Amino acid sequence: MKQIPILIFAVMLLGAVSCKPRQKAAPAVAAIDVSLTAEEKAGGKLTPEILWKYGRVGSIALSPDGTTVLYTVTNYDLATEARLTNIYSVPSAGGEVKQLTTDGASSPQWIDNGNKIAFIAGSKLFTMTPEGNNKKEITGLEDFEIFSVSPAGDMIYFTRRVKLDQTANEKYNLPNAKVRIIDDMMYRHWNYWSDYSYSHLFVAGFDGSAVTGVKDLLEGERYETPDSPYFDEAEISWSPDGKYIAYSCKKLTGKEYSLSTNTDIYLYDIATGDVKNITEGNMGYDKYPLFSPDGTMIAYSSMKEGGYESDLERLFIYSIPTGERKWLSEGWDYDVQSMQWNGNDMIWFTSPYRGTQPIFNISIAEGKVTRVTEGKYDIAPLALRNSTLVAGVMSMQRPTEVATFDMSTGAMKMITDVNGHIYESIKMGETAERFTRTKDGKELQSWIIYPPDFDPSKKYPTLLYCKGGPQGSLGQGWSYRWNYEIMAANGYIVVAVNRRGNSGFGSAWREQISGDYGGKNMQDYLDAIDDMAKEPYVDKDRLGAVGASYGGYSVFYLAGIHNKRFKAFISHCGVFDVTAEYYSTEEMWYPNKDYGGKPWDKPQPAAYNKFSPITYVDKWDTPILIITGMNDFRIPYTQSMEAFNAAQLRGVPSRLLIFENETHWVTKPQNAVIWQKEYFNWLDTYLK
Repeated sequence: MKQIPILIFAVMLLGAVSCKPRQKAAPAVAAIDVSLTAEEKAGGKLTPEILWKYGRVGSIALSPDGTTVLYTVTNYDLATEARLTNIYSVPSAGGEVKQLTTDGASSPQWIDNGNKIAFIAGSKLFTMTPEGNNKKEITGLEDFEIFSVSPAGDMIYFTRRVKLDQTANEKYNLPNAKVRIIDDMMYRHWNYWSDYSYSHLFVAGFDGSAVTGVKDLLEGERYETPDSPYFDEAEISWSPDGKYIAYSCKKLTGKEYSLSTNTDIYLYDIATGDVKNITEGNMGYDKYPLFSPDGTMIAYSSMKEGGYESDLERLFIYSIPTGERKWLSEGWDYDVQSMQWNGNDMIWFTSPYRGTQPIFNISIAEGKVTRVTEGKYDIAPLALRNSTLVAGVMSMQRPTEVATFDMSTGAMKMITDVNGHIYESIKMGETAERFTRTKDGKELQSWIIYPPDFDPSKKYPTLLYCKGGPQGSLGQGWSYRWNYEIMAANGYIVVAVNRRGNSGFGSAWREQISGDYGGKNMQDYLDAIDDMAKEPYVDKDRLGAVGASYGGYSVFYLAGIHNKRFKAFISHCGVFDVTAEYYSTEEMWYPNKDYGGKPWDKPQPAAYNKFSPITYVDKWDTPILIITGMNDFRIPYTQSMEAFNAAQLRGVPSRLLIFENETHWVTKPQNAVIWQKEYFNWLDTYLK
């Protein structure tokens, strides 16, 4: 359970969050056929197979003059599980889309004042013209993960893993041994075991054809930048004159790392090699440094409370000449994300806001926040150059496409239609906002997703969707697994509740959940589904509850307290025994904060007894499907095994899906199709 930072948005668009270093690229594959079959067209509804025919928009890069947008699209072949990513361009004003690569390429970046494009193909760096011609390999750079060429074009930074620790095999010269010798914590993280190496930041000379004079900025240090496990490239940036690099780094290891979120931003002087910690003294996350156009200021995201990964994301400004730090967004009780400077006097950003993610701006002089866009969309990431603003836009009905925005009116114009061929044949359900008055008198927002061709004279089975996190936003997101529209396409009404703990409703709403996991947010779920069940088109005798991560915990907990409201449950990667999970997870700052302390504290926090689902197993009486991945180290798969065994021993109809090669997410195409088919088979068995 943990919120996923918005600035790994581009990775999430591909259907999964990859909490690990960049993997070696797969061999190039032929073009992938994403057309719908005649049968799929005739069916007219979203299916698991069609989900894998969607093109998934990733990187978005706006040219320096603001006239052209580069973006990537990833396609999958379900039969072979081949994956192919290529680079496209489109005028920011809209117009003809051009495919610039055909045999695999990613991470496009404008260089040479927009006259060239740098990109990654395989494990190497290349350049090409904006028309996709004259592709040339850059020599002297291999085995790297992320890169960025300086604004002047004469330097480059990149990250690479550096091995610093000794393996047991090396220690004893026994290469066939399979053992780890562990003396400290963080030996595994989210979904990967330590590989005895660290992500380091390097800087080098660059002449457009070769990389020379490589220098490791963290030489010999057992720290990482970008920070694990997300390795987000937005944590590193150039100054406009190329004289500085700002990067975030948590200079802690082992147990100390597991207990702290204290990530700082460091300013590196290219000429002198001097490094300055510009956020020293703040104990929470400091990330995502972004230089102002004149190079005198750095905007960055800052959380105040150490050990609280979901604290308010505040916008700070650091003055390079004076060293002064200013909380620019003070008084704004919502997160500031995906920042972009517009000149030196204004910053544009997005924020989870009441179940959507609009664009806002804030003035440097006054700190005044103004909302720019409206509508049922999640917008991010932003790209702003030469008074042109483009961004990725998604909704519950469509995955990300690229749009341009009028900076005066906020009017949106879509400039890509990657998946238009799907929507020619597939009908999506409508969505609506709904409000419920909770038992303690609060206004509770839910999003209702209706089946295509919804008929209010009929009665429908209805699903309560329980979000993960537990913090973070429930907005207009599109998922390739927990997809609202495929649930609706299978004849279910979906109720997605912005219960206590969710972002976008102020700090008090978000923070209330910490230490109260089985309390008010669970009552929010019950209030929302009880209210929805009053509608004549909802069959109150065919209600289900589903969710993953904290949503999986929620399902386990509701199974013991729902008082026969629900007829079916599905829990994916949920916490079942809170005490056991505490002793087997890795980022200890999270349970220490959100569980309200440690299990050995006296008195013991309620999370470990009153709010642990295991406490209510004696009341389990409803069919439950339980799903997990064996490479999930955040909520180890043993939690799901324990829950399944408990259900079996109590005689509760139950099924366990264990994906041997999946993590906290199901990312492999054929596994994902099985996931969907088992999911709906379970629901259809007990709710239809």
